Amino acid sequence: MSYRGGSDGFEVPQRREIMPENGLTLVVMPTYNERENLPTIVPRVLGQRDGIHVLVVDDNSPDGTGKLADEMAAADERIHVLHRAGKLGLGTAYIAGFKWALERNFEYVFEMDSDFSHNPDHIPEFLGAAQEYDLVLGSRYLRGVTVINWPMSRLMLSYFANIYSRVITGLPFTDTTGGYKCYRRRVLETIDLDAITSEGYSFQIETTFRAWRKGFRIGEIKIIFADRTEGTSKMSGRIIREAVWKVWWLRVMRVFRRI
Repeated sequence: MSYRGGSDGFEVPQRREIMPENGLTLVVMPTYNERENLPTIVPRVLGQRDGIHVLVVDDNSPDGTGKLADEMAAADERIHVLHRAGKLGLGTAYIAGFKWALERNFEYVFEMDSDFSHNPDHIPEFLGAAQEYDLVLGSRYLRGVTVINWPMSRLMLSYFANIYSRVITGLPFTDTTGGYKCYRRRVLETIDLDAITSEGYSFQIETTFRAWRKGFRIGEIKIIFADRTEGTSKMSGRIIREAVWKVWWLRVMRVFRRI
């Protein structure tokens, strides 16, 4: 589906699964204790297209993920690493990655988990859709539910969290909390990255909301989401609580036209 920001209308376009001829692509991967996944996921991403680069944003992982990322970067010029002092949160990791991309010649910037819950094989489809849209969302709920290996309790939490966020904010998308996204450069140049304070679920809601309110064209593609097989989830009660109240803050900002 495709929606233009601020509009109540929608259209169902013809799918164009093409690769962009021009424009470098950066996949931003925040990491914290992902040493087991990094040597497998990064080559899979790079193998999707010659013009793809990976930026690992590591929060001083105790398991040595940052050191491993440095070794991988030394062996491949398409791998880059940002080291941060500690566990500073998913949202700030992505913002650091976005700013890094804007300082360089990247046209397409991805958010992507490093634990294989986001399948790298979807990247060409994202890039094809990005020829029509400014922001492409990977949706787990576009046509049915395409989530694998989640317990029913977590699936229900995610599903109803999306309904909740849509009702409160007015966002007309099937998956507002997913973290697999592709931005055109102009979106990140336009939205105020320094004004974003959200983490976790609410970070995904807020970034999409800001792009939507700016009038950018936003499309969704269907993805298969699989729970991680290595490492541990970073989900916490604090992240859930933040999402509950943050959508109301976004609604207030919309009412008073502050966003």
